[in-house]
Amino acid sequence: MFYDPRSEDHGLPHNPWLALIVPRPIGWISTTSAAGVPNLAPYSCFNAIAGRPPFVMFSSDSPKHSVTNAEETGFFCVNIATYPLREAMNRSSAPYPEGTDEFVEAGLTAVPCRNIPVMRVAESPVSVECRLSQLVTLTPATGAACANRIAIGEVVGIHIDERVLRNGLVDVEALQPLGRMGYMEYTVPPRSFTMSRPVLDAQEKAAK
Repeated sequence: MFYDPRSEDHGLPHNPWLALIVPRPIGWISTTSAAGVPNLAPYSCFNAIAGRPPFVMFSSDSPKHSVTNAEETGFFCVNIATYPLREAMNRSSAPYPEGTDEFVEAGLTAVPCRNIPVMRVAESPVSVECRLSQLVTLTPATGAACANRIAIGEVVGIHIDERVLRNGLVDVEALQPLGRMGYMEYTVPPRSFTMSRPVLDAQEKAAK
């Protein structure tokens, strides 16, 4: 099948788009409102976008509190959602009214970040403190109305629980990070494997 999402319907019972880009890591974004109220919500349009120096991004397709809070205060924190925290993560995704503390609603412990004025999830084995670098509004070439905004953050602090470290490396099987699949499906890595990058010899390099 083929369809142009700008002008054609896919003809399927459910939109297949996000079921095709999988698995997607979940950024469990904590922010603080201008009034000082903590907020917590999961985003599957999330990823690292640079390593040296580290930057991350998350995208919201509606005017949700996370982007608004990050814009108003200049900060956000990414907490890694894991399999043991799956129910709490799901509870925090409910459409609570403005001013609700999702840490409380999800039964989580909020502790202060080190370098930014935001609370983080104490139960999460990894939290990444970020300073808002840019907010980008996506504009379709068709001119159609679009509420999608991307928050890009510079990483200014990283918390790692020693329990997910093995021989100086982050052990993905110990971390158990949740991944978002299509529709209402999630996944967690049952195992990991390694592949070394190819190395070209001098003759191969010369041929390139």
